[in-house]
Formats: sequence, C-alpha cells, structure tokens
Amino acid sequence: MIDHEISRLQKQDLQRNASDFSNFGDDYLFARFTTQPAEGILSGIPTRVPGLAIILLLQGRMTVDVNLVAYDMQPDSVLLLGPGSLFQPRHIDDGDFDTCLFFVSHEFMRDINLDINTLNSRGVSENHSPLMQLTPAEMSLLRRYFALVHENTRSNTDAVFIRSIARSVIAGAFYQLMQFGKRREVVDDSAAERPSTRRHNYVKEFMQLVREYHRSERSISFYASKLFISPKYLSIVVREATGRPASAWIDDYVILEAKNLLRFSGKNVQQIAYELNFTNQSSFGKYFKHLTGMSPTQFQRS
Repeated sequence: MIDHEISRLQKQDLQRNASDFSNFGDDYLFARFTTQPAEGILSGIPTRVPGLAIILLLQGRMTVDVNLVAYDMQPDSVLLLGPGSLFQPRHIDDGDFDTCLFFVSHEFMRDINLDINTLNSRGVSENHSPLMQLTPAEMSLLRRYFALVHENTRSNTDAVFIRSIARSVIAGAFYQLMQFGKRREVVDDSAAERPSTRRHNYVKEFMQLVREYHRSERSISFYASKLFISPKYLSIVVREATGRPASAWIDDYVILEAKNLLRFSGKNVQQIAYELNFTNQSSFGKYFKHLTGMSPTQFQRS
C-alpha cells in the first residue's frame, strides 16, 4: 500500500466485500462487514495502514497483530492504528461477526488539524496499547459519530460541505476516543517509581529502529551499532525479552513489507528487490522463499 492515501486496489476490495460502504475520494472511507470478507485487509493479509484507522468490533471475536504484537478483540472493542502500523488479522471466530472500519488519509488528518500532542497521549503512541475495551454506551456514542460521517458522505451533494462536515465530526470522534482512554488511565505509583531497565530500553529502541530501517537494513550489526552495543549482546537481550531472536523480528518486518509491495504496489519483483535493498532479484527470491515457502512471483500470482 502507498504511504499517504488509501490505495485504489484496497478501496475496491473493501467496497466489493462490505455490507455498507462510503468514501470521499482519497480523504477517508467507511466500510462495515457483517461476514468475514474473502479478500482485503480482514482476510488475513498483512497491511501497512495509510494515515489513521479505527476498527470497531461490534460482534464476534478477532485476534489481530499490530506491529507484530497480538491483540484479542472482543465485542465493543476499538482498535486505533497510527500511520504506518502493520496490521494483520490472525483469527476470526466463526459465528456472528460485525465490524466497522474507518480510514483517514495522512493528508486529510493534517487538514483536520488535530492537537497531535493530545492524540499521541493515547492509542497512537507506542507507549500505549492500540486496543481499548468500551462499554456498550461508549460504543454506541462512537458509532453515531461515524454513522454521521457515513450518511453525510452518501447524501450530501456539495463536496465543500461534505469535507467541512467530515473534518469537524472526525475530529470530534478522535477527541472522544482520547476521552475514553483518559478515563481508563490508572496510575501505578510503584511502577512509576521504578525506572526502566537498560535492557528494556535496548529492546524498545531496537523495535523502533527496525520499524524505521527494515526496508534497507537487515543485519543485526547495523542495529547494534545504532545502540552502541555488540550484536551478540543485542541478540541476547531481545531473545530474553521477547522469546524470539532479533533476526526473526527483522525478517518479519521485511517479509510483511515485501508481501505488501508484491500485492499492492504494482511493481515487478526486480523493482521490489531493489527497493528493499537486495543486491539482485535472485537474492531477494531466495530470502523470500526461505521464509515463506514460495517465490515472490508465486506469492504475487496467488
């Protein structure tokens, strides 16, 4: 997917599979699903989220990965995804299913002119979980915000007013989410008094660096040098903290990025190989097949 707008292919997948859908150009879109779609971002493919996204789970249960961390969604839960987040559904329970997706492009977020400091205080910040469990009353209130945007988009004939109304209502919805999050903040004085360990900080900084540099850097030594520690020590602290080697985290990010480029970018395998800083198409193909069991071309055609 492209970074600053919802791709045309993704938009078509959403519209084709949604029970209800609306969008205003590349600015934002709303989609509701009452059955699990066979394609698109809820079908299980990894997706890099453009702009900001809100996922409301009204019925059913769903396990999702956000930036390679698993979260269990239950009815009346909301998932708030910041720009560039990697999202992948892992499991959706059989039975009743009802979820709403709302995407806002990066450019439209700038037009809304939200107070970014307030926005970062909950959900979008890396220091907080992107998942929030709401009460039925809170979920009902939040749904009304997005229903208003949806109906305004479908029924309004003046593009100027559609955009202006949406800008105000979406801002209200995000601030409402911030208020919900503020209510749930519980200060753990004992935890607050305990400084983070140096090892914990190394792991946190390593994950941030991987998110930033995985498109061009795959060696542990690169990330260790950024942290001014040895590759061996980095490998030890990451494995102790996460149960997985540092190389596995790097590979996960690279493969997710490769899959997104193969599926959505429209580029050929050679172009993607160079974009991900492989020396040639052959080395990229061997790397991809070793980790996925299929060649890039096979994946692209699947």
